[in-house]
Amino acid sequence: MDTGRILLLLGLVLVSLGLVWMYAPGLLSWFGRLPGDIRMEREGFRFFFPLTSMLLVSLALSLLLYLLRFFRGP
Repeated sequence: MDTGRILLLLGLVLVSLGLVWMYAPGLLSWFGRLPGDIRMEREGFRFFFPLTSMLLVSLALSLLLYLLRFFRGP
């Protein structure tokens, strides 16, 4: 696949995610609130580190890239 097609596909995926984020906010309300996401709130201070959420994103992207390579061939 050439670079133009990859960029077009990536753009379509990002637009799709943006539309889901805008018009169905309840669909992803669990994201960032998983067990293992670190959240500290104090007066005048807020810290958030989405450890578990980013591990899930990494796993999903790794699986997607693996499947793309698998179906694309050697």
